[in-house]
Amino acid sequence: MRAVDDTMAVFSKNKSMEFPRIVEIRHNALDNVADVCRTLQFGRNGLIVTGADTYQAAGKKVEDLVSEYYEMSVILTGNATSENLEKVEIAARETKASFILGVGGGSKIDLSKMAAKELNIPFISIPTSVSHDGIASDRASIKTNNGPNSVGATSPIGIIADTKVINEAPFRFLAAGCADVISNLTALEDWEFANRICDEEISSSACVIARYAAEDLITNSKAIKPGLEESVWLVLKPIVASGVSMLIAGSSRPTSGAEHMFSHALDIIKPDNALHGEQCGIGAIMMMKLHRGNWMRIREALREIGAPTTAEEINCSSDDIINALVKARSVRDRFTILGDRGLTKEAAAKVAKDTGVI
Repeated sequence: MRAVDDTMAVFSKNKSMEFPRIVEIRHNALDNVADVCRTLQFGRNGLIVTGADTYQAAGKKVEDLVSEYYEMSVILTGNATSENLEKVEIAARETKASFILGVGGGSKIDLSKMAAKELNIPFISIPTSVSHDGIASDRASIKTNNGPNSVGATSPIGIIADTKVINEAPFRFLAAGCADVISNLTALEDWEFANRICDEEISSSACVIARYAAEDLITNSKAIKPGLEESVWLVLKPIVASGVSMLIAGSSRPTSGAEHMFSHALDIIKPDNALHGEQCGIGAIMMMKLHRGNWMRIREALREIGAPTTAEEINCSSDDIINALVKARSVRDRFTILGDRGLTKEAAAKVAKDTGVI
């Protein structure tokens, strides 16, 4: 038998992934929040990160239930900004928090996961609405003067999604969450394109899960309606799966491509206008057209769900859309269908008109 050559290169590939240990998705899931905390063997002191409205919707109940076993503090906060993140971190240090419960929409959960990473403590994601796929991911979006900035955070150790609570939130948020996940289809086209053109490494496992999430929502698009708690159930599973695909990939690549770059550009041009998922859905329609894919299928699914598909529906002018398409290439260094140079105004106007966005 030939002896092993010590000079041979050592196999060095490695992968590190962190996934939620407990995921509760059901009616009245909040009732189990204290048991989840005890199962996860949290330390004595905890911090609830929430907002004024979301405290009334779910935060107060969470506080009452968990306070029976833990010393809990509450911080009411606003958007995911650097200033608010600092306040959350200070509150966690002052109360000697050993865990965080993020109760609210995307901004509260983003602040929770960023603070948890900074302080090296676990957090549980407890959404009161699902306007995007961040409830299960380790990515967060923080608002800056130059628009939202996507940053690495920490993944939730647990997710408690109460379908009753989420069903009571405005349906617009749920529709936006659907649009964000459906836009995975163009993000995946971009990733595969980058793999072919630039030899960018790609995760087939992440692709399969991200595609399943989008396709499942399209399949069930006719069943997703306002006021139906079953609709929340149908949406939550793909949204969690979409977040998990990012954990597998180690980046937002399977769920974020040129359609997200368009959304971020629109945030700069017209800040605080539409929801992130709404803009990504519209972006996906146009980017799939550029990929020469079935953009009409995406548009039809969004219409069935009740998500916007035109500039007018998100209170944007034709110029807003065109300028965002032109600017999109410059907002992030990620290779997509927009290439190295981006779209000209003429090309941007054509794809927006051809798809009925303007």
